[in-house]
Amino acid sequence: MPSTIAPPEIELIVEDIGGGGGRGKPPAGGNDGGENGPGGGGQGSGGQGNGGKRPQPGTPSSHRYYTGMALAIVSILMFFMALASAFLVRRGSSLDWVPVHLPPVLIANTLILLASSATLELARRRLAQSDLNGFRTLWSVTTALGLLFLLGQLVAWRQLVAAGVFLASNPASSFFFIFTGLHALHLFGGVAALCYVALRKFEITKISRSVAAEVASYYWHFMDALWVFLLALLYLGK
Repeated sequence: MPSTIAPPEIELIVEDIGGGGGRGKPPAGGNDGGENGPGGGGQGSGGQGNGGKRPQPGTPSSHRYYTGMALAIVSILMFFMALASAFLVRRGSSLDWVPVHLPPVLIANTLILLASSATLELARRRLAQSDLNGFRTLWSVTTALGLLFLLGQLVAWRQLVAAGVFLASNPASSFFFIFTGLHALHLFGGVAALCYVALRKFEITKISRSVAAEVASYYWHFMDALWVFLLALLYLGK
């Protein structure tokens, strides 16, 4: 009775005839013709077909910085929105609400802060044009305007104290000092970020100066918009 050739054996015979001696076993892990194979241009298991180049393991993606800043901004926004809701509820139901006469210096402070956003964007434009000296100059102007805003807030607080308005005087004054004080604290963090971008040697870091400047600018512009909102809320409290 003639012997029966199993299908796997038939396949081996066909491969021997057509392939000139057969093919070797694929590399372990099934990465046949992938990044680690002789071709180096295919897509192996767990890898990407990027011409045999893999991302350096020590170079973090810039997306994590944008994600971290987005989470920080959302957290701060939710915190101040909760305070704003408490402000509106307390103002509507309080019998001891005494409106605070807002110092005129707050208008000047607002203009200073808005100007700082403009100089910051001009600085980023210089950086995109590879004008590092122009970037440093305008970035320093932005930092100085931020410090000037904080100094103006200190002047506003001293004027209120001189007029006999304190944190515990009434609910309106309490909210004023809470809003302006917490905003100043967060803005000081923005000033620290500006100083970091200006003074850091990015040649030895895992993040580029342009990415750091962009992430810092998001926070700074958010602080500007938040201040305009808080100032409008305080004028509503009058």
